[in-house]
Amino acid sequence: MSKAVAAALIIVAGLARTVIAGPFEDGLVAAEHRDYTTAIRLWGPLAEQGNPDAQYNLGLAYEYGRGVTRDHAAAANWFRKAANQGLAAAQLSLGVLYENGVGVPQDFAIAVTWCQKAAEQSNTAAQLNLGVMYENGWGVGQNYVIAHMWFSLAAAAGDADAARNRDITAAKMTSEHIAEARRLASEWKPRSTSR
Repeated sequence: MSKAVAAALIIVAGLARTVIAGPFEDGLVAAEHRDYTTAIRLWGPLAEQGNPDAQYNLGLAYEYGRGVTRDHAAAANWFRKAANQGLAAAQLSLGVLYENGVGVPQDFAIAVTWCQKAAEQSNTAAQLNLGVMYENGWGVGQNYVIAHMWFSLAAAAGDADAARNRDITAAKMTSEHIAEARRLASEWKPRSTSR
């Protein structure tokens, strides 16, 4: 096969991928090129129709002011819609907004609820965040065993911050408590999402 034919096939394949992709994927491409106005135009109707990925991405646009005026309350609204459909990234984002009181009233208990839902789907960042909440007693009773378990799960997925936090927490624990945390981590199973 000549180089010209190979190059033509690559171009045609790339164009076909764009045509096949659809509005959500086209919005991702637009966002990658920092054309947030186009991304929002493409995601808006999908989000209104209940597409959780589009809802989450609109939430991010509002959270960071990309293509729209920054509006944390609107971000929380879109994150909640996607989170209610089981999207772990949206659950974590909503939990973080509640943890920090940004766009919603600060409420650690609600933050824990949303982070827990995401953590149970193996979202590493949510597992780290949930570990911090248990370590500090934010929205839950302080519990080093459970904190260590969440840190261990995130660390096992490669999160270096979680590994550091696990080790810091372990220094505050008895060997029996560490053994219990390790047992819980080894027995832990992710929950599947409703999506």
